[in-house]
Amino acid sequence: MIDPTVPRARRITRPDAILRGEEIGAGPTCLLLHAGGERRQVWAPVSEVLVEAGFRCVAFDQRGHGDSDGRARTLSACAADVAAMLFAEPPGCVVVGASLGGLAAVAALGDPAVRARVAGLVLVDVVPCLEPARVRRFLAAGGLAGTHTELVEDILAQVPRLRQITGALDLPLLLVHGDTGSSVTAEDIDQLLRLAPHTTVRSVHGAGHLIARERPVALARDVIAVTGAWGSPQ
Repeated sequence: MIDPTVPRARRITRPDAILRGEEIGAGPTCLLLHAGGERRQVWAPVSEVLVEAGFRCVAFDQRGHGDSDGRARTLSACAADVAAMLFAEPPGCVVVGASLGGLAAVAALGDPAVRARVAGLVLVDVVPCLEPARVRRFLAAGGLAGTHTELVEDILAQVPRLRQITGALDLPLLLVHGDTGSSVTAEDIDQLLRLAPHTTVRSVHGAGHLIARERPVALARDVIAVTGAWGSPQ
C-alpha cells in the first residue's frame, strides 16, 4: 500500500535529457514548475499545504537544474519538457509555474493537445508581456546579468508568440505576484488583463519575485482558494 504522504521519485526520459522529480499526496494534481536557478525542493513547503488541502503535487527539476541533466538553452526545449510532464499525468492538472516555469508552461499550452490536459494555469510573478530592457535591468539588479544569457535572449525573442498563446487561452488563469521587489508591474498586469480578461490576480504581501521561497504558505492558500473551482477540462 502506497502512503500518499511519502514522496515518490519520478523520472521522465527525454531525447536529450533525463528529468528527475517527485510526487506527494493524493487527489487533483498540481504540476509545480520552478523558476530559473531554483530546483524542485523550493516547492516543498507549498506542497505541504496543498497536500493537506487534498491535492497531489508533482515537481521536477527542470533541464539543467538540480538532479535533471540536459541544457536549458531555449524556451521551446523547456516547453517540450512541460508537455512531457503533462502527458505523464492524468488530464485535469493545475499547472503552477514560477518565472521560467510559467513561461515554459505558456509556451507548452500553444499545443491544443497539451492544453486539453490542463484545468488551468497559475503564473507566479511572471507575465508573457515581457519588456526586454526591463527584464535585463531586473536580472542585472539581482546580480544575474550574463547568467543563462542564451536562454534569456531566446525567451525575449519569443514574447510575441507568448502573447499570442495567452490571448487565445480558453483556460482559467491566476496571476500571483509579490508586492515588494516583484518583477511584475501594474502595467504588466493591465497588459495581461487585456490579453486574458478572465485572469484572477492576487498579490502576496511581503513577497518579491521568488514567492515560493519567500511566502510559500500564502502562495499555496491563493492556489487553493482560486483553483478549487476550476475543475477538469472537458
